[in-house]
Parts: sequence; C-alpha cells; structure tokens
Amino acid sequence: MKQPQTRRPNVIVFFTDQQRWDTTGLHGNPLGLTPNFDRWALEGTHLYNTFTCQPVCGPARASLQTGRYATDIGCYRNGIPLPQGSRTLAHEFNDMDYATAYIGKWHLAATRTEPVPESLRGGYKYWLAADSLEHTSDAYDTVLFDGANRRVKLPGYRVDALTDAAIRYIDEQREQEEPFFLFLSYLEPHHQNRRDDYPAPLGQEDRYVSRWTPPDLAELGGTSQRHLPGYYAMVKRLDEALGRVMDALVSLDLAEDTIVLFTTDHGCHFKTRNGEYKRSCHESSIRIPAAVWGPGFNGGGRITELVSLLDLPPTLIEAAGGTAPAAMQGRSLLPLVRREPVDWPQERLVQISEAQVGRAIRTKRWKYSVSAPHRDAIADSGSDRYLEEFLYDLQADPWELNNLIGSAAHREVKQSLRERLIRRMTEAGEPAPVIEPAAEQPMGQLELTPRDRVKG
Repeated sequence: MKQPQTRRPNVIVFFTDQQRWDTTGLHGNPLGLTPNFDRWALEGTHLYNTFTCQPVCGPARASLQTGRYATDIGCYRNGIPLPQGSRTLAHEFNDMDYATAYIGKWHLAATRTEPVPESLRGGYKYWLAADSLEHTSDAYDTVLFDGANRRVKLPGYRVDALTDAAIRYIDEQREQEEPFFLFLSYLEPHHQNRRDDYPAPLGQEDRYVSRWTPPDLAELGGTSQRHLPGYYAMVKRLDEALGRVMDALVSLDLAEDTIVLFTTDHGCHFKTRNGEYKRSCHESSIRIPAAVWGPGFNGGGRITELVSLLDLPPTLIEAAGGTAPAAMQGRSLLPLVRREPVDWPQERLVQISEAQVGRAIRTKRWKYSVSAPHRDAIADSGSDRYLEEFLYDLQADPWELNNLIGSAAHREVKQSLRERLIRRMTEAGEPAPVIEPAAEQPMGQLELTPRDRVKG
C-alpha cells in the first residue's frame, strides 16, 4: 500500500542587517537584548562560530542567495547586480514546488531606481520589497513595492511593519498544499544612511545610554558611544519581532513543520577599523549571530565548528529534502547537527572589498589578513599580489587589539597561515597570489612554544 507523501517543512530566513554576534545573550551580551533568539537557539541548533564571507551588504547577500563566493558570482562589491540567470535559493525552492516569497531589503538589483523589475528579483514569486530599503524608507516611513510594482506604504516602526507583512503572508499560506520558503530581510540594525544614525523605536534608546560596551569599542571608541543606544534598541525590537513570528507559527500550528534560520549579512565596528562600519577583517565586521530551529535542528545543541555564510544555502536545501547544486561552494551543516564524523574546514575565507582589496582567513585561534594597496578597491575584484597586514592571536587577544603581523616570533605561524589562505583562495576559484611577508621586528618577550606554532 502506498504511503502518503510527507509534507516538506516550511522554511523561513529571518535576516537582519549589520548585527554584531555579541549582541546576543548566548555570546555574552549582558543587556537582555535577545531572549527569544537565546531561547530558540538553545532549543534548536546554535551556530556559535559563524562568519560572513564578505563584510558588506550586496556581496554577502549575493553569496547567501547563490551559495557562491562574491568573486565567483561577480558581485564582489555593492553596485553590481546579481547576474540574470544566477541560480538562487528561490530557484532551488521553486524547483521543489515551494511557494517562494521575499519581504524587505533586497540590495541585489544594484540600482536605487525602484521598483525592482521582475527579472532582477532572483526568482521569488511573491514580492514585497525594495532594493535599497535604507533609501526608500525611514524608521516610521516604511515604503516597499509589490509584485505588480505598486508602491506600498506600511504602518508602524519599520521592523514591526515588515513583521506584520510576514505574519500576514504566513497566515495566507497555512491552508495551501505546497510548503513555503520565506526570506524576511530587515534593514535594522543598519544605520539610516542619509543621517548616519541608528533610529530606534521612539523612547527606547534611552535605556541603553552608557550601558555595556564591547571591549574593542571601549578601547577604540569610534562612534560607539553615540550610536550604541539606538543600535541596541533596534536589536531588542528585532528580537521581539522574532518572538512574534515564532508566536504566529505556534498559533497557526506550523511551528513543528517550519525551519527558521536567524542570521545577518555582516557585523559593525562603529568606525573603529576604517572610516565606516564594516569592510574589514576584524571579528566586529565578520562574526555574525546564527541559529536554526525546527525539523532536523531541534536538540542540535551548540555547533562550535567554523561556519561560513556559504554553508547556510546548502543546509536549507538539504533540510527541505532537496540536493544542493554542485556550484554551491559551501557545505551542508546537517552532518554536524547529527554529530556524524566529518572532515570540516579548519579555516574560513573572507573576501574584502570597497575599503580595500583584501583577503583573510579565520581559524579557531588565528586571524590572518592581507591586502593589495596598489589595487583599486572599487574597480578590482582581486589581485595577483598581496601584502601581509594583520595577524591576531584570538586566544590571547579576542578583541583584536594587538596586531602581531610584524612579530618575528610568529614567523612560522604566518608562513602556515599564508599557505592556508592561498589554498582557500584557489578553492574559491581565485588564482594563487604572491603574498609578501611583512617586515619583522622583535616584540619584547613574545614567544611561541612548539605547540602554539601548529595549533588551530
């Protein structure tokens, strides 16, 4: 007797913008900003060490939609549209007979001319979005465009307006035979570009004035004291939105049949590492919060292996019963979630653009970064020659305040990391570059043991 076909799980991507990993309670933030994230991550699978592959909006989003490195797609900086014909998450889920929907910020049409034409929407069937939401809207002036290119103004604070729209979509889909894939993309806690501020819900940022400051920002300053209160209040409202989405799933009897991924595109260093907020190799730019819960992920615990943004697309596809295409350059996390033996990468590659032509790897202990100062950071996607720029021992210096790139004591470490970076670059499809060592000098009592030289 033929068994009835099991319905595939719904999938929701809850995607924020420019959110540091250490805004979450599970990463030590003491302000109680993320009780919903913390709870659901503990019930599901917490991806403790997750990193973007490109610390700027457009390239990171292109990589998440396609599962490919920014240089492989061609979207190595902002302002380059996702090439038509690119296979996205929407195409993969469309082929699995999912209803696909996109709500919020897109940033892959590479034009401020709104609305986004259908040919540049990445294959999503339901559309309520703007390419550059930071320019079409403000905190209390949420303007998007629907699938018929009509201007839609939503009521309420922008986070709440997008959340309301998402809940309406979920409710409309619950009686349908086909499962849905919803990509819900917020602008917060990104700054409002034209004012260079972080507009929180009215009256909410005062509670975070002169509160906890991460050690890197406490030492380096930047704009953190001016901007952290609004930034934290934005994060708090996003977490409340996550709670509302989860409540909707529970009330609609969809929670047990829906996979929810929470993550962001990159972090924020508040003008401490360069003249703006990201586009650097530092943890504040590249380390991001991430967790997954729902069928196949509940009870997964804390995954401490190094996870790249590129690993998330094949994970979602395979969790929904599909097969990730060979062109995707990440790896499914499901073997890690199931605690199966797996040869997992020991370093993650980061490509950096716009502020510099740079490349970096992050291992469990070390951060190693190179740049090509002779290249144009806007015109050039890469280089055949790089100079060593940063080395951080994250075991001794987790906030990256002591650059060891000129340390003679770390010569063997740098040589090993140099080789590992070149290997990862070639695996990403880039030509093997020449990396010129930094000038060295003695650095006081610094010394590495033989064990230190080979460890992680």
